[in-house]
Amino acid sequence: MPAERFGCIREIAVGDEASWRGRVFVTLDVDWANDDVIAFAADLLEAAGVAATWFVTHETVMLERLRRNPRFELGIHPNFNFLLTGDPRNGANAAEVLDRLLEIVPEAKAVRSHSMTQSSVLLDLFARRELVHDCNHYVPGDAGIELRPWQIWNGMTKVPYCWEDDLHCMTGGPLPFDLAARPGLCVVDFHPIHLFLNTEDLARYESARPDFASVERLRTHRFAGAGARTWLEQLVSAGVTGK
Repeated sequence: MPAERFGCIREIAVGDEASWRGRVFVTLDVDWANDDVIAFAADLLEAAGVAATWFVTHETVMLERLRRNPRFELGIHPNFNFLLTGDPRNGANAAEVLDRLLEIVPEAKAVRSHSMTQSSVLLDLFARRELVHDCNHYVPGDAGIELRPWQIWNGMTKVPYCWEDDLHCMTGGPLPFDLAARPGLCVVDFHPIHLFLNTEDLARYESARPDFASVERLRTHRFAGAGARTWLEQLVSAGVTGK
């Protein structure tokens, strides 16, 4: 799997099967990680020389570093969850939530909502803001479904994904390298915090919560065995070795 087989979500075109079939799309949900944690994830990907799409949650100086890498794409990861409980802290309505984040990442063309929150109303809000790719459908790799992108009524492209690090910690199933060898669209989702911790069990992540702001304390929670970081390394090593 040569490195050029890794792509960004922006490259996926419904009418061009070669734009996605046989390729791997690494995505990352930033989820308010601190700068050291984001940098660790960027270091992993840059060392491997592979492309990735970052779904951004907040303003950080790390965005400029990510923008400098032509193999990286910045999308947005809006959090609509507070609205569901009547809490306006992240915006008084869905449009405001979106617009605040697009002020931080005005170039974004791809979107994945926090918790995969979606609706036809949200999809039309996305389209009106010239977002092109919606990545809010998770179909697990062991569902036996060959994935492909499709176009919806407002012209957006739906891009389903087949693997997510935290969900793998909960349910098991195939690993991303195994999924990359299968036919169909292969989009996988990592989180910088899980890469930093090398999370293998969500109990590790939960126990680390009090130390999220301190990279030194976070290091004491790292797992030395097979976890999110090693799963990513297993996936991208094929791009380095050409195997």
